[in-house]
Amino acid sequence: MILGRGASYAALIRDFRWNIPPRFNIATACIDRWAAAEPERPALVRRADGHTETVSYGTLRRDSERLAHALIRLGIGRGDRVAVLLPQAAETVVAHMAVYRLGGVVVPLAALFGEEALRVRVAASGAKAAITDAGGAAKLAALRGDAPGLGPLISVDGPNGAVLGWHDTLATVEAAPFPTADTGPDDPALMIFTSGTTGPPKGAVHGHRVLAGHLPGFSFTHDFAAGASHRFWTPSDWAWAGGLLNALLPSLYFGIPVVFGPFRRFQPEEALALMAETAVTNAFLPPTAIKMMRAAAEPRRHRLALRTIGAAGERLGSAAYDWAKDAVGIAINEFYGQTECNYVLGASAALGVTRAGAIGKPVPGHSVAVIDAEGRAVPSGEQGEIAICRPDPAMFLGYLDQPEATRDKFRGDWMLTGDRAVTDEDGYVHFVGRDDDIIISAGYRIGPSEIEDCLAAHPAVHLAAAVGKPDPLRTEIVKAYVALRPGHDATDALARDIQRFVRERLSAAEYPREIAFVEEVPLTTSGKVIRRGFREKAAREAGAVTGDGVA
Repeated sequence: MILGRGASYAALIRDFRWNIPPRFNIATACIDRWAAAEPERPALVRRADGHTETVSYGTLRRDSERLAHALIRLGIGRGDRVAVLLPQAAETVVAHMAVYRLGGVVVPLAALFGEEALRVRVAASGAKAAITDAGGAAKLAALRGDAPGLGPLISVDGPNGAVLGWHDTLATVEAAPFPTADTGPDDPALMIFTSGTTGPPKGAVHGHRVLAGHLPGFSFTHDFAAGASHRFWTPSDWAWAGGLLNALLPSLYFGIPVVFGPFRRFQPEEALALMAETAVTNAFLPPTAIKMMRAAAEPRRHRLALRTIGAAGERLGSAAYDWAKDAVGIAINEFYGQTECNYVLGASAALGVTRAGAIGKPVPGHSVAVIDAEGRAVPSGEQGEIAICRPDPAMFLGYLDQPEATRDKFRGDWMLTGDRAVTDEDGYVHFVGRDDDIIISAGYRIGPSEIEDCLAAHPAVHLAAAVGKPDPLRTEIVKAYVALRPGHDATDALARDIQRFVRERLSAAEYPREIAFVEEVPLTTSGKVIRRGFREKAAREAGAVTGDGVA
């Protein structure tokens, strides 16, 4: 489903038709086609300690078939949920493909999750087994009391007491073809939990068709040329919808090698070096990572082979867009989606669909609009809610065991995102903010993302979160919680300078009337700023406490 090169955006929108086969399995689509035709074709490229090694499609097929046989022996079958708690690694891909083969449901869990985050997700998912490493196994073993259905734990680091070893488990079966489950597009394949920025995370269940639903957007963003060599990289955890569905699985489907390196905190210089050393041509970078790269030394000195950069997960903003165009020579293709329905808006510089500060236009194959409370598209320039029309192959099947929450996600055939936006006269969608993140000040509805983007452009600011603090005169004032770059001291003079900086660049209504310096601004695994704790803190400071707790 690579979109036709040379066609105009208008022609792609007009002519696009979905063509999803009636029987569809992610493992077959991503691995088996290539393994049958070119078993030695590189699927993964690992870079560590100055050395590079590749993993072929044939190896991924062989190992995932063996793991599928082993899981069957352990009592895991069709429809069962299997948690995968691993960083970027070949074993992560093998685990996914094995579970898809037997008709099970993968529950991806981020390697950075602590015990409490895992407790909520594993208990809610009803996972019957988990594939992890030594650290993950220790966390999971500690929460068995809250997840009584959790059975075998398989660790890639080897056996440890009741924890099974990866190699020992594979050794229990001989390498043999596995009869991959005869699944349809709507058969469950993935359960991805929402990020939990606005409440308890919910398990969004996706069918095998979710892969097909992401292919047009992926090729729209990256403009792949037939016959050209490509290598793809993202720092995003493959447990997140962005890392998995915006990078890993579509790349494998298209036969594009996926680069990965050691699992550690994102470092701009290290990221640039990795991309240069492995000749990465296409990358998916969360906007936070791009903003952090602005502090790095001149990127061009790394001799990057980059042709495209996609960005999603939060608002990129004009400052980061302009920086990348100047410093890297690439117009970043921003795109948009949610865990429930992803990659539906986007940009494509190759097609001339690009604008600083915008998250793009509808990707061919997806019907997206900015609507009012009655479900009607609003005129350009008027604020509304981003909504996606069903049916859509990228759309979730529903929230696990939460039929009411699933129903509430829709207004008629529109899936509501809770994200506010404005469409300009040329059809570009401009993100404003979350419904529950909107700050109401003196009659103005203010989205925090634009303020945070402006704050991050200040030379002293590393990351920032903007929230509404209750105010008796203005309803709310904007308060910013700011983490500084090394070498800058948290002083009243600096706070005033940052306020002036924002006021001059945005407006008197939007600048933060209060600034608090903090050691850290927490992010979700998808790179989004977590504002909830700061909202609660600001409310407590203002004395806005109800009988149920913080308002």
